[in-house]
Parts: sequence; structure tokens; C-alpha cells
Amino acid sequence: MTAKKKETPAEVVTTSGIEVKPVYRPEDAAVDYGRDLGDPGAPPFTRGVYEDMYRGRRWTMRQYAGYASAAETNARYRYLLAQGQTGLSVAFDLPTQCGYDSDAPLARGEVGRTGVAISTLADMAALFDGIPLAEVSTSMTINATAPTLLATYVVLAQRQGADTAKLRGTVQNDILKEFFARGNYIYPPAPSLRLATDLIRYCAANLPAWNSISISGYHIREAGASAAQEVAFTFADAIAYVEAALEAGLDVDDFAPRLSFFFGAHNNLLEEVAKFRAARRIWCRLMAERFGAKNPRSMTLRFHTQTAGCTLTAQEPANNVVRVALQALAAVLGGTQSLHTNSRDEALALPSEESALIALRTQQILAHESGVAETADPLGGSYYVETLTAELEARVEEYLRTIEERGGALKAVESGYFAEEIAASAYAYQKDIEAKRRIVVGVNEYVTEGAPPFETLRLDPALERARAAELASYREKRDRAKWEEALAALGEAAAAEGAPLMEPTLAAVEAEATVGEISDTLRAAWGEYDKTRGAA
Repeated sequence: MTAKKKETPAEVVTTSGIEVKPVYRPEDAAVDYGRDLGDPGAPPFTRGVYEDMYRGRRWTMRQYAGYASAAETNARYRYLLAQGQTGLSVAFDLPTQCGYDSDAPLARGEVGRTGVAISTLADMAALFDGIPLAEVSTSMTINATAPTLLATYVVLAQRQGADTAKLRGTVQNDILKEFFARGNYIYPPAPSLRLATDLIRYCAANLPAWNSISISGYHIREAGASAAQEVAFTFADAIAYVEAALEAGLDVDDFAPRLSFFFGAHNNLLEEVAKFRAARRIWCRLMAERFGAKNPRSMTLRFHTQTAGCTLTAQEPANNVVRVALQALAAVLGGTQSLHTNSRDEALALPSEESALIALRTQQILAHESGVAETADPLGGSYYVETLTAELEARVEEYLRTIEERGGALKAVESGYFAEEIAASAYAYQKDIEAKRRIVVGVNEYVTEGAPPFETLRLDPALERARAAELASYREKRDRAKWEEALAALGEAAAAEGAPLMEPTLAAVEAEATVGEISDTLRAAWGEYDKTRGAA
């Protein structure tokens, strides 16, 4: 009888193309435990940015929410806070993100669809009705119009009687990644970078507890980047922001402690844990060696994590609960400072209240029932995790060298390098799915037919008509002379090289200018960016 020939196992690789061995031994890890790991809370921060990590305080549970009207979103915030959410996170609709009021012709069909519609100071007041801004930490995912939305938030806080120097939260303000990963830009790259840098300047001087930028790898990953590309392209953007702030006359230790980051958490659990560990180590070295930071807080990579929207499937959406739990576990094992867990129905619609609660409960179960939060860096020392950490670190560093050779992040944006690399990665990943080299349960294997086993959220189409009426009333009641004067001053500041921009933006909000009007004033000074032709 002839013995059956043993088949050679197929090669297994991570999303970053790192080959995975069948087993790992001490010699594979090749880690210097003193130099490369250290202790949590101390350079190089591989094992976490705080000494006791979650033993002292759990991560912030910051569920991202926003839809339809400000009043409806406010009700969702109050609901989530009552269920134990520990931080607010605002999702804005596309018109708001792109600098259009809800009644603009280009806003038709998009008002309140992907987030809350905010055009005015009155809208912001309705969004936070009954929520004292002095007592909450608020994150705002907004980029091209970040200065306007932050100014609106600050003016509202002042009217609530808050000490604005004590406001806590984050504004994303990461415009560079919009040009190659997401597309929600308005102005050309150079003035856009100026606007983002001026917000950093303003926060350093006036909002010391506020994170002036959240440099986002999440959207880069959502566009199709690998884990290594996510970190590398994020850090290339971060280097550009730091350099711009230094050129504007700021000292690195005056603003770097308030830089924050935003990453995605995907399904390859151990690669994701290693990604977060490698990122902390690289950032520490960059800030200390390249920029000469002296304050240890300038070297700490503090980041928010969101579970991966692009991995959620419209097919068998109940499976997404499992995916989200797995991704949330990766974020916690990787040492995140705050976390949003996606809802099961997000591949179909905005999250229903029930789905949002399940997502929040996922975090609470991890925090209080799983035991993974009881010690810092629980996977530290794993032969496989340490090997992956070192491999990802090397691949990120290689990308950073290539980007430097190409002239830095701004040049890489303008030349299309980032977009081309991400497209190639996304294409390869999709081909793997189509060839079943990667299995997506319920999509290309183990498929069952049927409609979603639950109701999805539906928006009222009357919203847009109501918004138009509200805006007409708002404009009619304001002091026109004050409004005209404020917008003229903002336009002059935009046209003057190096002039501050946040202060005239605050004045425009005080004069009740809308988000669209402020954006139009800057459009008049800088033009709009068309990727195929440059500024228009």
C-alpha cells in the first residue's frame, strides 16, 4: 500500500505581505527586550504610553454618531451617554465636510445621509443641547472645514459659560490624507496645509487640553492600504504637519504633546496588535531623533481606533458583530487610548439604535469581562508578535525613506504616489478574495441567502426642505453689516501670506456666518482643487 503523499501547505502572508511561518521560536523574534521593548509608559513606548495602561483607567469608549438633524443626533448622544459611553464623537454629513450649507444645490440628496448636517451656530447649539461642553470630551471627524467647526464649537462653549482653556477633545484636521484616500478636500494642498497648521497654532496657544489634529491612518486603510502602508503614509503626513508647524515658528514641545492619531483595526488580530506596537516605537524615535523633542509626551503616540468599516459585509450582516469584536480586541491588546466599535448594519445603512447599543456593549464586555485590560501589553514577548512588530517596523521605515526621496508627503500627494500604492494594494487584496486565497465568510464561502434579520435605519426625506427653511430664517435675523465685515476680514487674512486664520474664522462665526459662507470666502481666495487640473 502506497503512503499518501503529504501536501505542501500553501504560503500564508499577512495583509502587508509578511510571510507567516508554521511556528515561531525565540530566535525568530530577535528582540532586544531592553532597547526595543522597555516598560509601558517609558520610551520607546512599544508596550504602551502609560505605566499601568487600563488598570488605572479604561480606554475612552467614543461611539461615532451623527445623522439627519442636530436634534435627532443629540437624542442619540444622550442615549449612548446614558448607556455608559464615555466620550462623544461627531460624524458630519458630506455637505458639511465639503463646505456647503444644507440648502446649497450641490448638497441635494446628501443632507444628513452620512452624518449630521451642521451649517450654523444654531445647529451646533441644537447638537449639544443639554450637554455641557465643559464636562465632556468631544471628537469631531472633520477636515477641510475643521477650523470653522472648531470655531463654532468654541463660540458655543463660550456662550455656555465654559472656560475654553479647559475644553477637551479632538478635531481631525488631517487634510493631506483627503487628497489620496478619501476625497473630501476643498482647497489646493498648500493652502489646505496652511489652514491645518494655523489650527495647530491656535490650539497650542488657546486650547491646551485639545488635540489639534488627529492624523488619520484609518481612512488610508479604508481606501485599501495594507497595515504597513497605513502607518507609513500616516507618519509621512505627520512629518509634514510637524515641519509646517516648526516653519510657522512653534517649538516642537509646545504642540507635539497634543498631536493624536487615528488608526483602523482589522481582522488579522496579531498583525494589528503588532502594527500598533511598531507604530509607537517608530513615532518615539522620529520625534526624539528627527525633531529633537525633549518632552516625553511629545514622543508618545496616543491614538483613537475604529473597527474597520471596509470589512463589514452587507451579506449576513449579523456576522459583523463577530468581526467588530475581534477588531476591538486587537485595538485593546494593541494599547489604544479610545475606541469606536462599528455597528453590524453599517454596510447597509446608518446604525440603528439597537445596533449602536450592541457595538457599545461589545466594548464594555471587553473592558469588564475578558481580562485583557488587566495588564499592560499582554502579548508582549510572544515570538510571533515580536517578529511581526519588527517586520512591520522595517517595512514602515522603508516606505518613509522612499517618501523622503520623493520630496515628502506634499510631493507624494501631488505626484499621485500615495494613491497609486494604495490602489495596487486594494487591487491585490480584491484579487485574493475573488480567487478564494482569502476567505470572507458569507461572501465568497459559507454563503446563505436571505435579507437582513433586522430593520435598518431610514431617514425622513423631508429633512432637506426643513433645513432650507431653517437656514433662510437664520440668515434673515442676523446683523448683515457685522456679517459682511467679518467675512471681508477673513478674506483679507486668507489673501495675506502667513496671516492668522482661526481668529477671523471665530469672528465670522460670532457674526453668524454659515459653514458654506466661510468656505466660499476661502474658495474666493485660494480656489478649489481639481485633482486632474490642480486649483480651479
